[in-house]
Amino acid sequence: MSASSVSGIDLPDNIGNAMSYKDEKRKPDLYESEDVVKLDFQNINGTTIEDVQRLLVMHNQFEDFRKLMMEYECAISEVRTKLDVLNAEMSLRTDRNPFESIKVRLKSPISIYEKMERRGYPFTVESIRDNLHDIAGIRVVCSFIDDIYKLRDYLLGQDDVTLVEEKDYIANPKPNGYRSLHIIIEIPVFMVEGKVLRRVEVQFRTIAMDFWASLEHKLKYKKDIENAETIIEELAISADMVNQLDRRMQQIREKIDGNSLKEENG
Repeated sequence: MSASSVSGIDLPDNIGNAMSYKDEKRKPDLYESEDVVKLDFQNINGTTIEDVQRLLVMHNQFEDFRKLMMEYECAISEVRTKLDVLNAEMSLRTDRNPFESIKVRLKSPISIYEKMERRGYPFTVESIRDNLHDIAGIRVVCSFIDDIYKLRDYLLGQDDVTLVEEKDYIANPKPNGYRSLHIIIEIPVFMVEGKVLRRVEVQFRTIAMDFWASLEHKLKYKKDIENAETIIEELAISADMVNQLDRRMQQIREKIDGNSLKEENG
């Protein structure tokens, strides 16, 4: 990837070809593919990529911002490689892959700007680096709940990975029923001028959790919903059913694994 394309904010020619998002009923899920997602669209609040670019140029931080985004993109690549290696080794040990899919995203310049505004932080490279911990994100979708915790433990057990924050919404679901394991880690990225430390948010979900969260994300941004309280209650009930399904599927897998072990020893 050329430096000129990092974060997609530097070339006016790219803006015309950028993705547009005009459906104000819901926000997009930024974990849309296995590639780093860069969204250069006009936000529903009216901020444009040109506005952000002008601010950076005005404060002589345009190049520094591009470099910072490149560093976060490299951090994503580092963590993605670590997870791929763990997936390969664990699949060799157990004859199955611990995760089904992995998606990555780099927060868009507009999202960064508006989040800094909401929190009352100055829109500078230094402030972005110090106050935002979710610029780089990875979502790992696993088959079973125990795979989530195994991957987490193996990842955090590596000597160049530092745990910054953890929120276990599997053990402690959100009131709406949302379940996932979120960790923010800090890893070294080795650049020409030396090592920099960058943070990456990693979300772990099962297939069932991801299915529920994806649909809930779409539904909650629909406007003018009748009986909204009933819908919210039904979503929470559905989340509990999804959790029960996850637990039951893990029990079935454990029985299959136990039978296979008996056959090997028999």
